[in-house]
Amino acid sequence: MNEQEIVTYIKELVSIPSPSGYTEDVIAFVANILKSKNVPYQITNKGALLATLQGDNQDKHRLLTAHVDTLGAMVKEIKPDGRLKLTMIGGFRWNAVEGEYCKIHTADGKVFTGTILVNQTSVHVYKHAGEAKRDDSTMEVRLDEPVRIKKDTEDLGISIGDFISFDPRVEETESGFLKSRHLDDKASVGILLHLIGLIKEKNLVLPYTTHFLISNNEEIGYGGNSNIPVETVEYLAVDMGAIGDGQATDEYSVSICAKDSSGPYNYRLRQHLVKLAKDNNVDYQVDIYPYYGSDASAAIRAGYDIVHGLIGAGIDASHALERTHISSLRHTADLLYYYLQSDLV
Repeated sequence: MNEQEIVTYIKELVSIPSPSGYTEDVIAFVANILKSKNVPYQITNKGALLATLQGDNQDKHRLLTAHVDTLGAMVKEIKPDGRLKLTMIGGFRWNAVEGEYCKIHTADGKVFTGTILVNQTSVHVYKHAGEAKRDDSTMEVRLDEPVRIKKDTEDLGISIGDFISFDPRVEETESGFLKSRHLDDKASVGILLHLIGLIKEKNLVLPYTTHFLISNNEEIGYGGNSNIPVETVEYLAVDMGAIGDGQATDEYSVSICAKDSSGPYNYRLRQHLVKLAKDNNVDYQVDIYPYYGSDASAAIRAGYDIVHGLIGAGIDASHALERTHISSLRHTADLLYYYLQSDLV
């Protein structure tokens, strides 16, 4: 594994704005990398990307998925003072993005910057600023433009429905941590891109034809519930491991999910992944994520007759100021490498 290539991919990916519904640029980035490696792919009607590597067995297929869409927002309203009211894209809390720099992407291709704030920020004016509720009615974007009234903002070309992306603030530390928004799930996409390149570089022939679905609507619940080839037997979502009180997942190993809010994942596949990790000295944790759903669970809900699983690097502070360690990225990549060359369960 080339750990630095994985990190480089992730840094490039998180730097491309891609809230759900606004993912064409990041999908094009992934497509260009695959094109450079002579990997066949197609863009689906939903705007996702499906790449395929032919294997020895073309009757039974595997599918791995990771998603490039992220949390974000849209312009809900232009206020009388020219500031912007927001509506969320994806599941997060407003306090998780308070004070964050952001970009507003207009329909005619212009990009403006701003800051997400509560409308009672100054402690010199608002005695109870810290107690103000953070919700759709109080959060706003302060534009970095000389706007004083609603018309000033409208004259810039900003309108209702424009997308808003959050500054990722990506940083790699000397101690091996990678800090950034949107590691969920661009860390996994970076891992998959590296693995595809490694397979092509080594001229490996996988035991089964394998598809890589880079989905673009996971954060709103239906990213990986279509475009699954009928030959697919196993479906493995590569997403993130959730860290917190009572969780086994950490930032240094790969997390194998036993159950999330959708119910248990396939037991045989989970045990297969655990055995591969043990046999190949891959550090892992088995965990349950109480408030979580994946593209694999979305596929099950859509009625696909598949064996489904979920693994990922451990991501601290998910849907907020996220962080992981390079060792977690490496162990996730290692487990996937062995899984891709193993038998079906």
